[in-house]
Amino acid sequence: MRIIIDSDIPHIKGILEPYAEVEYMKGAEINAQSVRECDALIVRTRTKCNEALLRGSSVKIIATATIGTDHIDLDYCQRSGIEVRNAKGCNARGVLQWVAAALRHITTTDNKHPNEYTLGIIGVGSVGSLVTKYARHWGFKIMECDPPRYEREGGEFYPIERLAEECDILSFHTPLDPTTHHLLNKSLLERLRPDAVILNASRGGVVDNIAVANSSHRYYFDVWENEPNIDPIVLEKSAIATPHVAGYSAQGKANATAMVINQIAEYFNLPLTTWYPEDAPRSCAQLISWEEMCRTIDKYYPISEESNRLKRHPEHFEAMRNNYLYREEYF
Repeated sequence: MRIIIDSDIPHIKGILEPYAEVEYMKGAEINAQSVRECDALIVRTRTKCNEALLRGSSVKIIATATIGTDHIDLDYCQRSGIEVRNAKGCNARGVLQWVAAALRHITTTDNKHPNEYTLGIIGVGSVGSLVTKYARHWGFKIMECDPPRYEREGGEFYPIERLAEECDILSFHTPLDPTTHHLLNKSLLERLRPDAVILNASRGGVVDNIAVANSSHRYYFDVWENEPNIDPIVLEKSAIATPHVAGYSAQGKANATAMVINQIAEYFNLPLTTWYPEDAPRSCAQLISWEEMCRTIDKYYPISEESNRLKRHPEHFEAMRNNYLYREEYF
């Protein structure tokens, strides 16, 4: 059995070697020739798993150490009998930390309190539901939009147009697919309040980056269209810009690696279905107060410093991701 693994996935080296021939490669360098005799791929977003990569290969399963799967052609994999697994929810608390840092930056800039804002959350899955829980606890008024959940469950979900018209802040937490591409576009932007703020820590294509940059709205982006080649005007006009690292917590990365190892082990019947990195910390989930979060967030995540680094050196986008000092989740 042969497995190719993205070399930038942490904690993973040496784990599968007793059971398979393992090769580590940079994600963007994994190509059709290298995967031809491969049984499994363990990847991140930089490996485009499509027909061009997979046709004629012996790949049976792809496990991605990410929540999103927009880098994988799911239709082609289904037609070809290739199983796809992801690490759903692995870094939800890391993204929550990014949102918290952004919210603190917004309220400090505006000199307002949370109870003066209505926060609209678009996509109420693993991440969005955590943001709702904490933001509500901190005093924000909450409106949620999640059409798939509304169809399944009913309940108090609102159309995105209503969130655009009534919310002071919009925070996007949806996957990227044909129904969510440019979910925030020029037409929807025109419905926003003039001083509305946009947060995107989902996927770059969920938001029309150029349309937002050409609007009057402040925006906080962790994800970008065409990354790592960010449009310089979009970057320059952003209030906060980070290099697709919202979920880059130590616990989130450990969770993601554990999940892909567990999935590969389950598929090939290996004794690693409950494996977790021995040297990795576990999450310390606690519902802290707004005041405590504001006092402590810079120690764990100085988001303004990170934004300044990216704005000074956008050409280092990939290096910043690959050499990131993973943050500690403390709430």
